[in-house]
Amino acid sequence: MKFLVVDPLAGVQTFARQLLQSRGFAADGILCCADPEAALAQGLAFRPDFLITDWFAKAALTGVQLHQRLRQAQPALQLALLSFEVTPEHEFQAEAHGARFLLKKPFTAEQLKAQMARMLGDATRAARPAPRLLAMPPQPVVKPGDKVRFNGAVHIAQYVVHRPGETVVQLQGQGGLIPLERLKPV
Repeated sequence: MKFLVVDPLAGVQTFARQLLQSRGFAADGILCCADPEAALAQGLAFRPDFLITDWFAKAALTGVQLHQRLRQAQPALQLALLSFEVTPEHEFQAEAHGARFLLKKPFTAEQLKAQMARMLGDATRAARPAPRLLAMPPQPVVKPGDKVRFNGAVHIAQYVVHRPGETVVQLQGQGGLIPLERLKPV
């Protein structure tokens, strides 16, 4: 995954980069910019999966507009917003644009870390394919006294032992334990 972090504060850029790298994301997959115009120019070629940006309310290109422009080239681009001013209108716009979070500045390192961890947890779960469940063939049900076929002959199960990961059977007149999957009910 690739991340574009756009914030006029170098400290926010540095912290976001360090946080992402500490979660195992490669340094070359994280691009930081100080303003939305530079982010647009570089982001079109970089094609990030996540845009973490300041709102840039007074800029010619706001953070929300930057997201819209970058989504033309990268339709699945996710958005996270940071802003000194969080009004009900900002919250409405953030939600309308599918922002993963809108965090009010100034924020603590822990607040940003928690929001990004939640965002990245959701994203990695969505990106990770669902585990494939393997169908196990049904095991025959064998009880002491049941007749079973083993090596072409019919025997009687004397003891059935359930151990972690396997079930074994001792047959009457036989010395060893036989894995259940090698027996066939008669």
